[in-house]
Amino acid sequence: MEQGVIRKTDPKKYLNPYLMGVLLGFVLIAAFYFSGRGPGASGAPKRVTAGVVAVVAPQHADHSAYFSKYVHSENGPWKSWLNFEVLGVIIGGFISGALAGRLKIKVEHSPKITSRKRLFWALIGGILFEYGASMARGCTSGAALSGIAVWATGGYVTMLAIFGGAYLFAYFFRKLWI
Repeated sequence: MEQGVIRKTDPKKYLNPYLMGVLLGFVLIAAFYFSGRGPGASGAPKRVTAGVVAVVAPQHADHSAYFSKYVHSENGPWKSWLNFEVLGVIIGGFISGALAGRLKIKVEHSPKITSRKRLFWALIGGILFEYGASMARGCTSGAALSGIAVWATGGYVTMLAIFGGAYLFAYFFRKLWI
């Protein structure tokens, strides 16, 4: 290699999306087999919030119709399998990113906006998604994938609503990322 010449290395490739779809199907089957229900992530923030409220204001958590059902559940709010599922997804994502050489601390955004604005809108989007998932009684994984896996009409309707809503809102909010 010539001195002073920096060569770009090929970026690490992602796994084949079709293979990942098949593997996701196996994860779905395994979740039904081992837990008796499909995966879902929106339940974890509810349980963690209930656990925090129980620590900070235990009387309120005990008397609240919303929080008490999580606080007084069989395993309590902290030992729910959904919490471990989400924790595993986060840890697995970091491990995958590190092994593929893609683990970096940065905020990707359009040159038209600042990192602060991008993070603000990402937070707002996450909050709205969690609120919508609570109203729908399940997130994309829980309502759509698990619903479709058992041939539930609601699963198909949810999937159409999620993608239809995403395409509709993407048109109006695209300037936040392109």
